[in-house]
Amino acid sequence: MGIVAGLDSSSEYTRIVVCDTDTGAVVRQGYAPHPVPGSTGGGEDGTGAAAGRRTETDPQAWLLSLGDAAAGGVLEGVRAIGVSAQQNGLVALDEAGDPVRPALVGNDRRAQTAAADLVDALGGREAWAQAVGAVPQAAQPVAKLRWLARHEPEAARRVAEVLQPHDWLAWQLLGRPPRRTTDRGDASGTGYWSAATESWRADLAELALGHPVKLPEVLGPAEPAGHTPEGLLISAGTGETMAAAFGLGVGPGDAVVSLGASGSVFSVHHQALAEPTGMITSLADATGMHLPVVHTLNAVRALRGAADLLGTSLEGLSELALTSTPGSHGLVLLPYLEGERTPDLPHTAGTLAGLRRESMKPEHLARAAFEGMLCGLADALDVLRGRGVSVGRVFLLGAAAGLPAVQAIAPALLGAQVVVPEPADYTALGAARQAAWALGVAQGTLSPQQPPMWPAPAGRVLEPGEELAVGQAVRQQYVTVREQTHPGAFG
Repeated sequence: MGIVAGLDSSSEYTRIVVCDTDTGAVVRQGYAPHPVPGSTGGGEDGTGAAAGRRTETDPQAWLLSLGDAAAGGVLEGVRAIGVSAQQNGLVALDEAGDPVRPALVGNDRRAQTAAADLVDALGGREAWAQAVGAVPQAAQPVAKLRWLARHEPEAARRVAEVLQPHDWLAWQLLGRPPRRTTDRGDASGTGYWSAATESWRADLAELALGHPVKLPEVLGPAEPAGHTPEGLLISAGTGETMAAAFGLGVGPGDAVVSLGASGSVFSVHHQALAEPTGMITSLADATGMHLPVVHTLNAVRALRGAADLLGTSLEGLSELALTSTPGSHGLVLLPYLEGERTPDLPHTAGTLAGLRRESMKPEHLARAAFEGMLCGLADALDVLRGRGVSVGRVFLLGAAAGLPAVQAIAPALLGAQVVVPEPADYTALGAARQAAWALGVAQGTLSPQQPPMWPAPAGRVLEPGEELAVGQAVRQQYVTVREQTHPGAFG
């Protein structure tokens, strides 16, 4: 069929991969950072967030970055393009289709009060979980709409339509036609689309903003958004999480654990999940399935904290940890350094338990940090398992996934085969795979129900093996300390 392109417009840059439609092989790549915007808003750095974290940007910066990434003929010969972009962005448009203000992006702390207001306005956390499969968080577009209505009422009154970054970019590539589109994956993160009913909850967007607003048409996984003036097919597109899952090729029975400063665990499931406390965010994926997600506030930040305390690097911490033994000589770290979301302990702090003279050594503290981080993520994984999600294989993502201590400890603590994929632009690859799917359907060579079968990514496969029983004993040690310190945290 030729070649297709996938775009990943993240919070900082645009990546492009050009792939063979039949094999998925990457034939060209492009990259460009987003232009650095002037700071706006209010907060610790004038943006409503911690220093260095952008929460507002001119959408034109995404187009400029895309143009730079595509320079030099990167898109020459491409027949279809898939667009993925950062999630939790809000592009508010007026009647003419122009932004009423810079786009609101990222986890904007200014919207925390707005999110809490919305929880109360609908009748509590359970009401939201039943309505859309998620409890409002500051990052979500629904909370950003409420913040806009409360703090910039003049701009809010001019809002006629709302898009997310991937929607806006696809619309621009298509030449700004009257029809605006999105996909079910990105829609599911807004706070006003129900993964259970596969439909918008326009009443919740109106509840947030104070007046009705137009929402984009939601496309199916293999539906095209349209064609550019030059004749290129633009696929439905999706959010970064959904595109990365599609690029990795995860399916039922797979879970993905992402190791950033905070952590997340998601799995492919056959139905949407509503969880009354809001620990599960019920997202949709890019294939017609669902992506229930559980977030933690503490992952690699616990490792960095321990490394700083011991005067070493993450690599040095890993080396130290491997000179200790499973269970860290009784040391247990509850890594709730920023409070915690899973379990819901927003105002707590971390706990180091089991201090004895023989355990007060650097190597035991180092291992306790790794075990604490991974046990916290195992708790999140168990939230999904407790709702009937099957987990036979875990993909481990993030730079910290390459640390020897993580790879040595994770399989036994997570209780599953662990796959550490080789570094690649999986989000852009997922967008390209979607473009190949839409192109194949349009040409009659692929089914709308079956995406192209690209090879699985290369990576290291780690089995729990004989260490499983030891790992589960470490988990039990952790759970005992957690229950003693925070009784009933998981109900």
